[in-house]
Amino acid sequence: MDNTVGIVLVSHSHILADGLRDLLEQLGSGSGPRPIVPAGGTDDGGIGTSYDLILAAIGRADQGAGVVVLPDIGSSVLTARLVLEDYPRDDVVVVDAPFVEGAVAAAVTAAAGAGLDAVAAAAREARDIPKFPS
Repeated sequence: MDNTVGIVLVSHSHILADGLRDLLEQLGSGSGPRPIVPAGGTDDGGIGTSYDLILAAIGRADQGAGVVVLPDIGSSVLTARLVLEDYPRDDVVVVDAPFVEGAVAAAVTAAAGAGLDAVAAAAREARDIPKFPS
């Protein structure tokens, strides 16, 4: 295990979660592998969320420095929180952040070697960064 904070991308769509993981990997190309694990869709590949996929993704993303879980909307938030209620851990946190911007900020911060609290804060702070000047 290394000291990189893992990131779990929870979405109603496996295509969306996989695509965001691909984007994050491309943005960080050349700087080594990162534990970014998608948990999208239902167990049978449909639209929805899966308790089991989220739980397994947390395990795969865990590299010993904690895991940030980024859900997209609605029931993905509820399902991720339920997983952590059933399997409470101090080193796993569900973060209320914009899905794409939060994931980018979290991945960049994790790649720089920051700890769990800093990675979670970076994801949250992404909400306040404007895309263009007003």
